[in-house]
Amino acid sequence: MPTTLTWPRRTARLELRPPTSEDIDEVLGFRNDPELNRWFLLTEVEPESFRSRWLAAAEDPDEISLVAVAGDTIIGTGGLDRSDSMGQGIGRPDADRLPWHRAHGSIGYMIAPGHAGQGYATEIVKELLALAFDDLGLHRVTAGCFADNIASWRVMEKAGMRREQHGVKDSWHAELGWVDGYTYGVLAEEWRQRRD
Repeated sequence: MPTTLTWPRRTARLELRPPTSEDIDEVLGFRNDPELNRWFLLTEVEPESFRSRWLAAAEDPDEISLVAVAGDTIIGTGGLDRSDSMGQGIGRPDADRLPWHRAHGSIGYMIAPGHAGQGYATEIVKELLALAFDDLGLHRVTAGCFADNIASWRVMEKAGMRREQHGVKDSWHAELGWVDGYTYGVLAEEWRQRRD
């Protein structure tokens, strides 16, 4: 995790912080819930694999995972993966100083079923965007979902992201077969205009 980030972060109702090994069982309690996981690409996670991947992410400066806590309860999670944007100059010795280097972020979020529909996901996404643009200086952030996941794309829109792509039957869903997918995005300058 980048050392320049300050934890915990606070929203109106949540404390956001990096996960600990003690948090994982609580998160797994809702991550494999059929009501929730029907909207994820990986519909069920194996506990030990999930544990090792999630804790390893804490050592990767380009992969930020967090838990969202309300009171004493973990009500959700969020994540930001930083990567290179598309750009010319790959392989150049100074590539790490070019504008596209580590300029793109991709976010994801998950809310425990008992806490859905209360605006928590929007708080998480807005704070992930603040982290991406204000703390890390990213140029652009995207997120995606199945088009049928209305709650998810409404969260992205409430957080100020715009629908950039509607992929017709571009996503495979285990229960529904080929379904449409949406990609949302927002630029740093758009985020700053809305914030200011």
